[in-house]
Amino acid sequence: MSQQLRYALFCAFALSSAAHAAVPLEACDNPSFQQVLHASSATLDARAVWLDRHMIRWPGTSLKGGYRLYHSLTASIVAQPGAKVQGASGALQLEVAAIPVPKAAAERFKYVSSGPVLTVREADLGKLPALHREQLVLVHEAPDGTVRSATRIQVAGALDDLYAAADKIADLGATPSAKRTAFKLWAPTAQQVAVCTYDSATGRASAVQDMKLDARTGSWSAQFGRDLSGRYYKYAVDVVVDGMGVVRNLVTDPYSVSLTTDSKRSYIADLASPKLKPKGWDKTRAPNTVKAQTDMVIYELHVRDFSINDPSVPEAKRGKYTAFGETQSNGMRHLAALAKAGLTDIHLLPVYDLGSVPEKDCAVPQPSGAPDGESQQALVRKTAETDCFNWGYDPYHYNAPEGSYASDPLDGARRVIEFRQMVMDLHKAGLRVGTDVVYNHTFIAGQNEKSVLDRIVPGYYHRLNALGAIERSTCCDNTATENTMMAKLMIDSAVLWTRHYKIDSFRFDLMGHQPRAAMERLQQRVDQAAGRHVQLIGEGWNFGEVADGARFVQASQLSLNGSGIGTFSDRARDAVRGGSAGDSGEAMVRRQGYINGLVYDPNALGAEHPKADLLRAADLIRVGLAGSVRPYPLRTFDDRVRPMQEIAYGNQPAGYASQPGEVVNYVENHDNQTLFDINVLKLPSDTPAAERARVQVLGMAINAFSQGVAYYHAGIDTLRSKSLDRNSFNSGDWFNRIDWSYQDNYFGTGLPPADDNGKDWALLKPYLANAAIKPSPADIAFARDAFRDLLKIRASSTLFRLRTSDDIVQRLRFFNTGPQQEATVLAAWLDGKSYPGARFAGLSYLVNVDKAAHTVTDEALRGKRLRLHPVHLAPGAADQRAKEARFDSASGSFTVPPRTAVVFVAE
Repeated sequence: MSQQLRYALFCAFALSSAAHAAVPLEACDNPSFQQVLHASSATLDARAVWLDRHMIRWPGTSLKGGYRLYHSLTASIVAQPGAKVQGASGALQLEVAAIPVPKAAAERFKYVSSGPVLTVREADLGKLPALHREQLVLVHEAPDGTVRSATRIQVAGALDDLYAAADKIADLGATPSAKRTAFKLWAPTAQQVAVCTYDSATGRASAVQDMKLDARTGSWSAQFGRDLSGRYYKYAVDVVVDGMGVVRNLVTDPYSVSLTTDSKRSYIADLASPKLKPKGWDKTRAPNTVKAQTDMVIYELHVRDFSINDPSVPEAKRGKYTAFGETQSNGMRHLAALAKAGLTDIHLLPVYDLGSVPEKDCAVPQPSGAPDGESQQALVRKTAETDCFNWGYDPYHYNAPEGSYASDPLDGARRVIEFRQMVMDLHKAGLRVGTDVVYNHTFIAGQNEKSVLDRIVPGYYHRLNALGAIERSTCCDNTATENTMMAKLMIDSAVLWTRHYKIDSFRFDLMGHQPRAAMERLQQRVDQAAGRHVQLIGEGWNFGEVADGARFVQASQLSLNGSGIGTFSDRARDAVRGGSAGDSGEAMVRRQGYINGLVYDPNALGAEHPKADLLRAADLIRVGLAGSVRPYPLRTFDDRVRPMQEIAYGNQPAGYASQPGEVVNYVENHDNQTLFDINVLKLPSDTPAAERARVQVLGMAINAFSQGVAYYHAGIDTLRSKSLDRNSFNSGDWFNRIDWSYQDNYFGTGLPPADDNGKDWALLKPYLANAAIKPSPADIAFARDAFRDLLKIRASSTLFRLRTSDDIVQRLRFFNTGPQQEATVLAAWLDGKSYPGARFAGLSYLVNVDKAAHTVTDEALRGKRLRLHPVHLAPGAADQRAKEARFDSASGSFTVPPRTAVVFVAE
């Protein structure tokens, strides 16, 4: 009998032993989410890395001595230095590689430190798939067979090579049809998998069925001979877990399309079923308002924020998907007015299944206290982990709608139907629907109950460091979208939201932690699913273990050049606001920005800024106004004309995009302080409330006039305040409120939560106690109406939404630049001659951020006839001060009132 046959018989015997018998029905109702089948407390780092199916690199070890790969079906290996290995079922002798690492593997694992490359002998290669279902320990041995060093091996390179065919699986998850229901789960390292089915969301299991392993793909499958739509299921997955042994995990499906309350069970559904479609779903279409990516004007909105504080919504619908169907509510009237003015897209903060919000009986604290009091935040913090609010950057199941926003989270159908109805309601209001997606990390990993991926294929879905621990640079457990099946999950998920929920665009959280190649595949797939182009934008920040291409070409600002995928630009954002998102203490006050007084209106701490700081800020804002495109020639304050890619922004080029659609301009989003709140800190304390509202409009105007995608945070137009909270992700409804009746902006509703703000409380208290800062309803109404006018102006001409870099280079011309400029005035001319959709022969926009009027001249406009934009001249125009602006044709001079943004047009 051959060695290979003996090993196969051993595996067959072991898998049929009592410890690995078919999963009994009672296991499906185990009150615990896991059962230890074979205990083992031994833990090891994973310092070695599989490069492909048969090559391993072990950094830091020596070529002296021998290497063996020990395996144990019962996870019984003990490998103590100085002793011989105990508890193994067997071992493979490894050899030092005699050939170079294949190019693809060498590039993929270029970040792995140097060390011996070991290979599995040719005769043993056929054993590897079975061995990966066991405990594997790599041992460096002395000549006498004792352990010099031992490690686990990071597994992704081997699994991606062995099971490359898995990338083509089209039916992961539960697939019901008229005569059968199929289940498929990718779990190549599992020793056994069964599927438990339940007739109801809470009743006991009705059946359990063992699943069969497909050796080609590493997936397990089972079939029931009937349609199980509307029922529920879980998997029982037996896997080896470091430090625990062989564990049976009772776990939901990563491909769940819906779930029960708090995600206890997965829901079986065909999303194409008429039963899951609200009336008119198949016919609903998004408004045809976006012909090019630069047409997008986005309003970022949280589902719960939208209606939880709106008394015009029936109480049962507040904070829910169904609130969007209340067409006469204050909130929906607000959104409809924005759509009429020119808003194109609502971007919803995460709406997939979240891990942090209880879906039943969540706490609803009722704070009260002084404007600068501590009691409000104390109460919010007390219930922070059990209340109904979280931003939702904590993915639990990527493909299922969040249940806390549904009228009945227990019923797996309700969240599907109500999410779709919400999309239809927004379409009816004239708005496209986008979503914020977070594929860069999971809520939790390891053997935690709310860890899904790691309890099915331990050690595969997350990005690991040199010791095999999960990287957490994104705040949470980083996923590894460079691994085939994590990339597939991301892409399949985006396709599902596109196809089954008609999502028009996606905003990717920390997109720079994902490979550009994966994002480009995703773009292709969602476009195919939609039958049209689906816009992709995201955070392209470059940091963490993947920074500067350490592991792959990233989907980051500089690396996405030419892809058509948009990234948020921090160039103009920081120049407008002042300072940076990481500021704390007095720096938050001292580092004023362009609109809130830098040099020209210093606050108590800001008097030391040289004029050059203001000039640099103006130039960086011009970079944003020009779409941050690489080739645009900008005359800077030092009288040099350079392509924007040659202008420095720290250690990066200021101009980084190849086309304007690759840039997302913003001055406020859910992160950090709102624009109103940052202006509270940076404007001189005695700035009148009405003037604060005008400063807010200046920030919104710069965004409206900038080439690229325009992105706004919900409530920016109503002077939204979070009572100076710099990070309201878990600050409850209290600090995240919006008032669609326009009576309050919620400034001065208590000191913000101590976790992220406590070190600055002494600085913040005087501001919060200053009642003069709080805007009146008239101030809020002014900002609201001025924003709508800005949207109308942007929508009135494609000159604000130029399609290409060439268009920007040829048609946009700044004046009032260079060393002699009036630094507080931004001024530009856009040539509309023969440009589709321009509507005007040309236009000039001007933004004067100073407290005094200024006159600037454009010699090229002498003799031209210009008039104020029709929006400014309309009877109901919000900013009556703009009507005081003048253009003198004889001199080509514009006079702009204080703190005013204005547009002139040529017919």
